[in-house]
Amino acid sequence: MLSVAIVGGLHADARRAAVDRLLTDVPGAVALHHDLATAVQGTVVRTIRDSGGPVSTGEAPLVNDCACCALREDLVPELERLAEDGTTRLAVVELWESVEPKAMAEVVAGAGLRLTCVITAVDPALVLPYLGNGDDLAEAGLAAAATDQRTIADTFARQLEYAPVLAVAESDEADDEDRALLAQLHPTARQVPLGHGDLAGAALAGFDVEAAAAAQHPACALLPAEADECGVSTLVWHRRRPFHPERLYAALEDVTCAAARSRGRFWLADRPDTLLHWDAAGGALCVENAGPWLASLPDAAWEMVPPVRRAAAALDWDPEHGDCCQHLVFTSPGLDRDGLERLLESCLLTDAEYAAGRTAWKQLPPAFDTLLEI
Repeated sequence: MLSVAIVGGLHADARRAAVDRLLTDVPGAVALHHDLATAVQGTVVRTIRDSGGPVSTGEAPLVNDCACCALREDLVPELERLAEDGTTRLAVVELWESVEPKAMAEVVAGAGLRLTCVITAVDPALVLPYLGNGDDLAEAGLAAAATDQRTIADTFARQLEYAPVLAVAESDEADDEDRALLAQLHPTARQVPLGHGDLAGAALAGFDVEAAAAAQHPACALLPAEADECGVSTLVWHRRRPFHPERLYAALEDVTCAAARSRGRFWLADRPDTLLHWDAAGGALCVENAGPWLASLPDAAWEMVPPVRRAAAALDWDPEHGDCCQHLVFTSPGLDRDGLERLLESCLLTDAEYAAGRTAWKQLPPAFDTLLEI
């Protein structure tokens, strides 16, 4: 039965090295790559190769002016053809630079194909430069569609954090700080050195798309724990009291720029029933409405909530506020932990504001309405 492994990442040299390693180590393996750089000419070029070189090439037309859409439309039929042929043991889907693995993993699994791993290839020396790069993908020629507004930093962060396996390139430029940053950004990942690790074993180990999606969901994300090593720190900031919307909004730039990467969920006093998602990298912040806190739902609605969400809420349940909380995680070299904590604390409701209760909280100025596009 055909196994499918996805290998992605903005670090192109590391990604190609990981794919080459799999083609060498797994008999009967082929790699499929869709080059989205040709999308400006109206087509996406597909290449299939094995350890000996290219086997075939073809073109897929753009779909709705979207290169990623063309990739989706073309990828599944090619994988199904390989599965029916029966001679291929492993199909390695090598993603183009800015394609995020989550969407492709869900496409492959949704087609009933056997997805056995998602791997992001990383050069440790490039982690901080990419994480700090707030340039738009379009400016770098890496946009996957005309409407693509992602940045290099946030795209790289999602590529890194979704994959359970990191194929780590051997780099003379990388130092202990680089390796500590990589470890703290994704502490649960299995790191496989490209020079001597068992990447083939990892590629065939198995992959759970639903569990991977749950691990990224703002309400139950597997966020990093406290850490401090080689000049890199991770601060986990957890509070029950809600933020004052105006004070937090005024502090957004300072909070966002305090760390190379920050993420989590938070709670605003003027919208106490809404779980908000915090996602920052490269000095840019994305805030999204992630739906209601479970504490705001009637008991009957809980049955419609995924079990993993209910379990995560139960582990962090407060007698007064339920699952409503601030749970933000900041990871960076040279992190000013004390200064950042003081800044965050200053944005919470004061004792008097907190004592006024929810009715009064909802009357506070809605500073986040524009950011949330309400």
